[in-house]
Amino acid sequence: MRANGRRTTLADIAQAAGVSVATVSKVVNGRGDVAPHTRARVQELLHQHDYLAPVFRHTEAVESPTIEVQFQGGLKSYVAETLEGIVDAAAELGASVVVSKASSAPHWARDLVSAGRRAVIAVTSVYTAAHLNELARSGLPLVVLDPLHLPDSRVHSVGATNFAGGLAATRYLLSLGHRRIAYLGGPAMAVCNQARMHGYRAALEAEGAQVPEAYVRPGEFTYETGLLGATELLGLDERPTAIFAGNDEIALGVIETARARGLRIPEDLSVVGFDDTSLARMASPPLTTVRQPLREMGGAALRTALRLAGGEKAESHHVELATELVVRASTAPPRGR
Repeated sequence: MRANGRRTTLADIAQAAGVSVATVSKVVNGRGDVAPHTRARVQELLHQHDYLAPVFRHTEAVESPTIEVQFQGGLKSYVAETLEGIVDAAAELGASVVVSKASSAPHWARDLVSAGRRAVIAVTSVYTAAHLNELARSGLPLVVLDPLHLPDSRVHSVGATNFAGGLAATRYLLSLGHRRIAYLGGPAMAVCNQARMHGYRAALEAEGAQVPEAYVRPGEFTYETGLLGATELLGLDERPTAIFAGNDEIALGVIETARARGLRIPEDLSVVGFDDTSLARMASPPLTTVRQPLREMGGAALRTALRLAGGEKAESHHVELATELVVRASTAPPRGR
């Protein structure tokens, strides 16, 4: 914005940079045929003048919008399967997808606009108020997949019925005759983890089964949490006969720890996971788990992002897809039943 209140134009930027309007337009739209030093100069001026390129200004952008997909941490099975759903939906709808690690660099959102991105999809990424403010200033819509924290009112999100999944997993273990059932989950404050844990507690309380404090343990959604958490749980004087894990990676860690202690799965310990990634199907024995429709969630996120990028309203700020219990060989009635 100029000092007189008039919105900065491409011509203003071109004049300040000493280049043509066409060159500035190429930088704004992410074209590659601009010298690096010229691109850097133009981008710096765009930042200084708070220039925002209107979404879908050019015909080619409408025909093939580009969506930025960001994630944090490693490219784990959960992320990979979600990305597959995003990419498949993009191919079907004629959109392009660029995958990157989440960034906190200055002006990162404006750089995405300059590169021609029209919306951002976040997978397993934690966005702070500063991130959201940067996105708002840039005009980029944000869609969060399976949010770890309660979404801001400015954020659209796609998730699954985590409470119902936790309820179904625990009810199934109860139906097998288990009463000493532990929950080994992810971060204590993560919304998805809390919902799964509350489903677990609700099922046990409905049956009048006790939930000892030592049976509920938070951690991270990692294999290491399964290894360490199961070591503590299986070392209790009255160890659980079944463990409901917050995701498939944790469940695999539980299985490994149980084996190291000489316990058989499922004869001595039943294990249930959450997600139904490829890990669940490749586990030995194959893992009983709660299926999150990961590919469908990715597709829903992509469609929501395109809708928002096109200036349309999304049907809902938060969309939840149904989970489903998938029974395999890692669960059985407790010994002696």
